[in-house]
Amino acid sequence: MKKIISATLLLCGLIIAGFSFSDKSPERKIVFTPNAPKPIGPYSQGVLVNNTLYVAGQVGLTLEGKIDSSSIENECTLALKNIKAIVEAAGMNMQHVVKSTLYVKDLKNWTKIKEVYGSYFQINPPARETVQIADLPKGAHFEISVVAVK
Repeated sequence: MKKIISATLLLCGLIIAGFSFSDKSPERKIVFTPNAPKPIGPYSQGVLVNNTLYVAGQVGLTLEGKIDSSSIENECTLALKNIKAIVEAAGMNMQHVVKSTLYVKDLKNWTKIKEVYGSYFQINPPARETVQIADLPKGAHFEISVVAVK
């Protein structure tokens, strides 16, 4: 009986090790679209790993790289438009977004931000966290990053 248990445990260990220590690297593809602003630093707009897309934080930049801070609604709309363009460049849509992180300079703008954000995620919105922060690139007041799965 001890030999059967030992053999079973050894076999289970080998099976687990085979799955855990695979030599195969995940498929990794850089996603870039001219329909969103070019990165302003050493990062990619998005990285697709197998069927999961990681989108870099987007602020309310125009395609020319100018921030539109005329209103928090305009900033949010541009940031989400940029997110959507990157998600679509990866062959997905906003319903594939499963997680978002919002960075906000002033939570007093939350009602306006929530309104714009909600217009992009009307059905089955993703999990989300919102963080108030001290500063953002280019003097932005809002930034969003997302993870999407197809």
